[in-house]
Amino acid sequence: MTKTITRLFDNYADAAEAIRELESIGVPRDDISVIANNVHGEHVHEGVTEGGAVAAGTSAGAVLGGAGGVLAGLGMLAIPGLGPIVAAGWLAAAAVGAGVGAVGGAAAGGIVGALKHAGHSDEEAQIYSEGVRRGGVLLSAKVNDAEVARANAAVDTVGSVDIAARGARYRESGWTRFDENAPVYSAEEVEQERVRYGLTPRY
Repeated sequence: MTKTITRLFDNYADAAEAIRELESIGVPRDDISVIANNVHGEHVHEGVTEGGAVAAGTSAGAVLGGAGGVLAGLGMLAIPGLGPIVAAGWLAAAAVGAGVGAVGGAAAGGIVGALKHAGHSDEEAQIYSEGVRRGGVLLSAKVNDAEVARANAAVDTVGSVDIAARGARYRESGWTRFDENAPVYSAEEVEQERVRYGLTPRY
């Protein structure tokens, strides 16, 4: 049996480091999934075919580095409510309802449904999804039951978001739940979010 562990990060470098930690304890690349906000357009899309579909071979291993940046090689996906994203792996595939997504395609169950199907509570799924919408990077990994504690300890060496605290901050501004029909965040709004949480603006 496996369990899903998930973390939300405010920057790509921390997410990449968490993936390195998972791989260092033997979690296979195919069991790791990444969904990252790309409103700034800072990541190349080597995994996108001419017709806009995400190449089936695109994997989370691409986040481990390369000349194109931390998330170089990830494919563009259309998941309602998240805005421009780059993504790879099983969670991204579940969010678009197939093994391969297409830009402009509709999600079957969307990101919230995919997270709940992976074993997260509705509350967790709502906050994780909103976190990506507001500029974050979501990392999920399937881990054997016997390795869950070790995997949690590995990723917790990297600074991830406290989702309970972040959810409370969202609610202070009137947020109640992730709405895939809400306007997507602009680059400027993402930067305002970063400032709100004491983070350094990207630009």
